Amino acid sequence: MRFHKIINDPVYGFITIDDELILQLIAHPYYQRLRRIHQMAMAHLVYPGAVHTRLHHSLGAYHLMRLALQELCSKAIEITAEEQQAAKIAILLHDIGHGPFSHALEHVLAEGMHHEDISLLIIKDLNKQFDGKLQMAIDIFTNAYSKKFLHQLVSGQLDVDRMDYLTRDSFFTGVIEGAIGYDRILKMLTVHNGELMIEEKGIYSIEKFLVARRLMYWQVYLHKTVVSAEQMLRRIIKRAKQIGATCHEPLNSFINLPLENVSLEQFCSIDDYDVLVAIKHWSHHPDKVLAILCRGIIDRVLLKVKYAAHPFDGTIVAEKATEIANRLSISIEDAQWLVFTGEASSSTYNFENEHIFIWFKDGKVKDISEVDHALINENMQHKIKKYYICYLR
Repeated sequence: MRFHKIINDPVYGFITIDDELILQLIAHPYYQRLRRIHQMAMAHLVYPGAVHTRLHHSLGAYHLMRLALQELCSKAIEITAEEQQAAKIAILLHDIGHGPFSHALEHVLAEGMHHEDISLLIIKDLNKQFDGKLQMAIDIFTNAYSKKFLHQLVSGQLDVDRMDYLTRDSFFTGVIEGAIGYDRILKMLTVHNGELMIEEKGIYSIEKFLVARRLMYWQVYLHKTVVSAEQMLRRIIKRAKQIGATCHEPLNSFINLPLENVSLEQFCSIDDYDVLVAIKHWSHHPDKVLAILCRGIIDRVLLKVKYAAHPFDGTIVAEKATEIANRLSISIEDAQWLVFTGEASSSTYNFENEHIFIWFKDGKVKDISEVDHALINENMQHKIKKYYICYLR
């Protein structure tokens, strides 16, 4: 009897697992840790429904990969059973290297390390545990495999990662502007000269996909209150490191030891709950800055934030820092932890090194920005940048 399991997903319905190796990977503690890591970090403080996890997202991306491979095979594109398994494993594990609160604490807990690099370390470790059965998945993940389009499905302008997180984040936040026609995009996928492309009938679905991504960034991911909460979270960890605040292990090692002294196994045992427990503990810390930031996250008393089209005048920051220092009886240097500026940017389509190619019936291939009457054109090549200031109310 053929192996067959189903998982009930609120976005897609039933997700099919028909491979025992994949089920074993899902059951592994490294993967199960993703249940305890929020997909959208602190966005639930603005959108209360945004409490889905990295496990939800990775399963959804796996589901879309499965559908994409089926569609390509139906168009006589040669993909062996082994390649299909490897591509599904690559996407299933693509985010396994995320630490607590995903992107919000990237480069803060594990300083200088991208989550993709940590993902690769974990996948290689899993490859040893599973007797080398993940090697092709590693090759696809790192773009070392001969069929480039398989990597593009994992990481690229048309990857199933983006298709799932836009669909899923839109669903859980209730922001309908982020909804995309992922099913039609999958139907329009094709491969030409080894590259992943879209058939010309799918142009409008791709334009909607790109515009939805732009809207989600400014309405959700870079929402000013989300930015404030995530900056507070980052500053909590940085402040704890600066003053040597202690907490439970293994999180304490990430706070008080050099990164080279922390093991991969220790990284794979920390999650959002470890950070939240530490934040609750530090909310009573004698250090005023750390305590204020921690109580702000726990009680949702967030720093005030304002966006502007131009950088904020340094005198405004200095005045606010002086006012906060006087009010709390702390130094100007400490007050600067509670008033600061930054910038946020997002682009609709990167014309320099990211391309979505459209394949026409006559055999021609064009970048989507070059298609006649295209919504995505050279006028949209520039990043939208906004400047913000955060300060204690």
